[in-house]
Amino acid sequence: MDTQQCLKQTKENMNSTVAFFDKELQKIRAGKASPQMLEGLKVDYYGNPTPVEQVANINTPDAHQIVIQPWERNMLPVIEKAILAANIGLTPQNNGEFIRLVVPTPTEERRKELVKKAKQEAEQAKVNVRNIRRNANDEAKKLKDDGTPEDEVKKLEADIQKATDEAIGKIDKIMEAKEKEIMTV
Repeated sequence: MDTQQCLKQTKENMNSTVAFFDKELQKIRAGKASPQMLEGLKVDYYGNPTPVEQVANINTPDAHQIVIQPWERNMLPVIEKAILAANIGLTPQNNGEFIRLVVPTPTEERRKELVKKAKQEAEQAKVNVRNIRRNANDEAKKLKDDGTPEDEVKKLEADIQKATDEAIGKIDKIMEAKEKEIMTV
């Protein structure tokens, strides 16, 4: 491995950490209905655990409701049961054609809890980025021991730190936007 490969791998790892963090934040709902709220929800489809989005259409007709329309009517009670079992804090309303989930507007206290949870996710993402930096710096030391010129290794370490700062900056920016979204009534 040379310095360019090391830096490229480090940046890729950091970018995927930031992307994962962004995806995790989308699961934290701020009183606004979104199909991502049901991501990871599995239903029993003929004996196989299947993601709900593969057996039904999921729409958000407005900011406070999610409508799940299964392709097969017999899936209505199965989806309903899966939503209740998932304990996502929403009560399904089954009208025989589709399931409606009403997303309540969170209270001030609940919004503060959501911000706190989002900040914990942000802190975890930063820790992951710093771990990637540490591993990359260890790799840089190995390159130095393997005979890579010292000035190249120093430049690599500076580039790794720059990539770390950029990734943490992105995390902060995403967190700031999410906090604003959550606290907006």
